[in-house]
Amino acid sequence: MSVLWSPSEQFINNSNLYKFQKYIENKYQLSFHNYQEIWEWSVQNLEAFWEAVALFFDLKFHQTYSSVLKNTDKMYETKWFDGATISYTEHVFRNKNNENPAIIYKQENQASIAVSWQELEQKVSAVQQFLKSKNIQKGDRIVAYLPNNVEAIIAFFACNSLGAIWSCCSPDFGTESIVDRFQQIEPKLFIAASTYNYNGKSFNKIATIEEIASKIPSLENVILIGEQHNNFINWASILEQDSKDLEFTPVEFQHPIWILYSSGTTGKPKGIVHSTGGNLIEHYKALALHQDCKKGERYLWYSTTGWMMWNYALSSLLVGCTLCIFDGAPNYPDFYSIWEFIDTEKINHFGIGAAFYLSCKKEHLAVNKKYNLTHLRSLGSTGSPLPADGFEYIYQHIKKDVWLISLSGGTDICSAFVGGSPYLSVYAGEIQCRMLGASVEAWNESGKAVEQELGELMLTKPMPSMPVYFWNDANNEKYKSAYFEDNDNIWRHGDWIKITKHQGVIIYGRSDATLNRDGVRIGTAEVYNAVEILEEIKDSLVICIERENGSFYMPLFVVLQDGIVLNDELKTKIKNSLRKQYSPRHVPDEIIEVNEIPYTISGKKMEMPIKKIMMGMPIEKSISLDAMKNPNSIDEYLALQTKINEK
Repeated sequence: MSVLWSPSEQFINNSNLYKFQKYIENKYQLSFHNYQEIWEWSVQNLEAFWEAVALFFDLKFHQTYSSVLKNTDKMYETKWFDGATISYTEHVFRNKNNENPAIIYKQENQASIAVSWQELEQKVSAVQQFLKSKNIQKGDRIVAYLPNNVEAIIAFFACNSLGAIWSCCSPDFGTESIVDRFQQIEPKLFIAASTYNYNGKSFNKIATIEEIASKIPSLENVILIGEQHNNFINWASILEQDSKDLEFTPVEFQHPIWILYSSGTTGKPKGIVHSTGGNLIEHYKALALHQDCKKGERYLWYSTTGWMMWNYALSSLLVGCTLCIFDGAPNYPDFYSIWEFIDTEKINHFGIGAAFYLSCKKEHLAVNKKYNLTHLRSLGSTGSPLPADGFEYIYQHIKKDVWLISLSGGTDICSAFVGGSPYLSVYAGEIQCRMLGASVEAWNESGKAVEQELGELMLTKPMPSMPVYFWNDANNEKYKSAYFEDNDNIWRHGDWIKITKHQGVIIYGRSDATLNRDGVRIGTAEVYNAVEILEEIKDSLVICIERENGSFYMPLFVVLQDGIVLNDELKTKIKNSLRKQYSPRHVPDEIIEVNEIPYTISGKKMEMPIKKIMMGMPIEKSISLDAMKNPNSIDEYLALQTKINEK
């Protein structure tokens, strides 16, 4: 792999990581010579490392902790900073100042808007006062159906400041998708936007909001941003209230901060509950040490509110950055739109899904010929693997001296396992390193840790930002099933990886049935819910194939009822059902008629074996025919394999 960028000595010495290295060397009488040595120390000395992070970033504990790490023989029962109480929002507002805006917001075809710290604080306080008037208390759930706008941030901080639990989905999700998520956590209050804009179009969501609200019996109040509605409380009227001093309710380190959701591969999406302290300390580490974000800099990670990168990007405010938001399609009216925003607003750190960079490459976009991007220090990429030619495109056509940070983690930890280091060179196609405190290994089929060969991503020691639990999960059964099926003390993540000779990491895609569609993970169960409800469909199976060039191909196999023909009308009906109930990302690239869906003897659809066959893996390594209910069904898929690989 070719070296595309290397840090200068000045770059390294000016980094937050260098200051942290000197801090731990002095505190623990240590000496490190390179990043790998720091990483090894961090995973071998978890308590010392995480306490050093807390002290280095001056975390404010209202009550102190009795121990940094209370571990059992079950990783999912780990307790961090036991006894400590803390407030996420309080840490954010420690950074308020008059020199830099808190937020810079841009919507499609609109001028940028700067929001001062004073304005942000006043509006958060006004919403906080309203929530208190509605008896919102610590532990109550507040759900939101919002685009990535300033109102979403205000609502979250007001919620969090009282110790309430936040959960949000983006407005491109349909009714059933939202109800499946929100209904199970029994929220008291619902905040929604009447409209959102995307790709030059405005979408009215009033009818959807009414339907969602009617299906969640626990709701006591609905706040509507935008239009006025007789049944809903108007957001603007809340902001008209006189603000008071913003209050901060300290909560236990393990207290939930937000509920994210699994992709729904084996049923309804599971509510993944994240801790306040775990996300606070992890995001300080990730953004300051691994992305080198500094006070006064400007940070933009393009996301929707339904992707964990929204929560992650929010934490740029923790480390003193101005949070920049681009709401809408990054390629509307053309692919230069978001780059113009980055250039005009002098953004220092920009991140987006790998699929966007590959689309820019496909469009032959020469960003560096149109913009200087002088202030841009780092480019981030996540959501799906960025191939080597994607790396090379960035250095040739976006900026030659930029630090490219490819990272990978997920909703499961609301952060990354592997990411960037300001000490290391960037190699084409490689993520720079395993992140500090993340004991990541690649395991082969024998359960042995390997390097320079393909293995499954395993986390062998706990991290603070692991879920505290899944919602409504008695005895942690769903939690254990998701990550600890084979070993209570080893987290199996579901990614194929290789640790390279540079100690970098290459991600090769999912090792489980989760669909990865342009970086957005989708559960197969959601697809089946929308497809198999149609009277014409008897059965279905969906897979997503990751190509070497970074693209994706998602075919849907359907078994039709007797006498039904798979014509264009039926294909449109299937796509519309997926789009309406879930999102445009759930729509397959191709719908293929088959005679049978392969099943195991225990009645499970064989998604992963079919994916392996379609990717060209020999049948003896893809599937166990003895474990199948209908082994003859495989012949049809073998016949389709050549055709599929040509897509």
